[in-house]
Amino acid sequence: MTDPKTKDEKREEIMRRVKEGRAETIWFWFPDILGQIKGVALTPRELERALVDGAGFDGSSVEGFARIEESDLMAVPDLDTFVWLPAVGNAAAPKEARLMCDLYTPDGKPYAGDPRGVLKRQIEKVKSRGYTFFVGPEMEYFYFDGPNPEAFFDRTGYFDASIMNRGTVIRQATLNALEKMGIECEYAHHEVAPSQHELDIHYMDALSMADTVLTVRFIVKEIAREFGAHATFMPKPRVGINGSGMHCHQSIFRGEENLFFARDDNYNLSPFAYSYIAGILYHIRGITLVLNQFANSYKRIVPGYEAPVYISWGQKNRSALVRVPRVRVGREKASRIELRSPDPVCNPYFAFAAMLAAGMDFQYPLSDRRGCNVAYPKVRVGAIGTFSILCRIGEGATKGK
Repeated sequence: MTDPKTKDEKREEIMRRVKEGRAETIWFWFPDILGQIKGVALTPRELERALVDGAGFDGSSVEGFARIEESDLMAVPDLDTFVWLPAVGNAAAPKEARLMCDLYTPDGKPYAGDPRGVLKRQIEKVKSRGYTFFVGPEMEYFYFDGPNPEAFFDRTGYFDASIMNRGTVIRQATLNALEKMGIECEYAHHEVAPSQHELDIHYMDALSMADTVLTVRFIVKEIAREFGAHATFMPKPRVGINGSGMHCHQSIFRGEENLFFARDDNYNLSPFAYSYIAGILYHIRGITLVLNQFANSYKRIVPGYEAPVYISWGQKNRSALVRVPRVRVGREKASRIELRSPDPVCNPYFAFAAMLAAGMDFQYPLSDRRGCNVAYPKVRVGAIGTFSILCRIGEGATKGK
C-alpha cells in the first residue's frame, strides 16, 4: 500500500535510511518483457538526483523494449519500494538496497511497453470503482546439486518434515532472508516431486505482489548459489515428475468488503465471483500465452501431474483450472478463487493484469454453478499441451446476450 507522505518526504526518508544504514549500492530494478530483473546500480552520491530524475538507459538493449532509433528510456523509482537486500554469504559485505522502477520516455510520458505500467493501468480501471485486486501465489521450484536436472537433493515427497535435509536448510535460509526484507511467507514446505519446494507468499495487492514475485525468484536463486546449489523455477525441468506451477489465489475487495463472498451460497461465492470465474474461463485461451510463456511451460501442463488440462472449475478439486478453496468456510476475508495454470517463470505484471482483465469482463455468465468435482471432466475440452490450447469454453461459460 502507498505511504501518505509526500514525495519529498519519501525521498528524504530514503536518503536518511541509506546514510544511517551505510549503503554502498542502491539498485534501480525493473522487469523486462519476459519478467526478468534488469537494473542499474547507483552510489549514494548519485542517488539523491536519481530519486527525482530517474536513471537513463538504452532501451534497445533490453529484450522486448524500444527500437534502436528510439532507445532512450528513464527508470524512475517507485519511492514506496525501498528495501534492503540481504548480505548473501558475508555479513560484512557492502550493504545494498533496491527500489522498483517505472519506465518513462525522455519527454516524461509513461513508456507503453513497461510491464509494471501495464499492470498499473489495469489496476487503475478497478481502483476507479473503489476496488483493490489481491493476489497470493504459491511459488514452486526445484533445488539441484548444480545445473544437472538428475542431481536431486532428496527422494522425499510432499510435506516431508526433515529439518536436516539440505533442501530444507537452504529453504529456511531463504525464508529468513525474505522475512528480513519484510516479505511474509504464509507457508513453506517440500512439494510432491523430489527436491521440489514451495513458498506461499502472504496475500497483498497485485502491484506489490508482482514486485515481490521478482524479488523472491532473485533471493531463492542467490541463497541457493551461496549453498553451492542451483535453484530453478523452470516449469518442467525433468520428465516423469510433477512440474512447478504458480497457483494464483485472488480476490477483489471494496474497502474491507470481500466482493467474492456471499454467506448464503453453497461455495460462499457471490454473483460477482461467479462472473469473475466465467471471465477467466472464457478468456483462458488468450491469456495462457501470458501465463505460460515458454515452450517448457507446456511440458508441465499434461495429464497425471496435478496440472489442469481442461477448462473446468470446482470446489476443492485440484485438477480443475479454477479451484474454490474451502479451508476457512464462512470466513469473508478467506473467500477467493485459485487459478492453477500459471507457472513461476511468467512475467507477473502481465499475468496479474491479464487475469484481472479477463475476470472483470462480466459479459460471460457461468452456465453451471455446480462446478466439476470429478478428477477429470468426461469431455476433454482441449488439452493444455500445444499452442492450440483450451480450444473452446462451452462447458464452463456461455456468452451473454
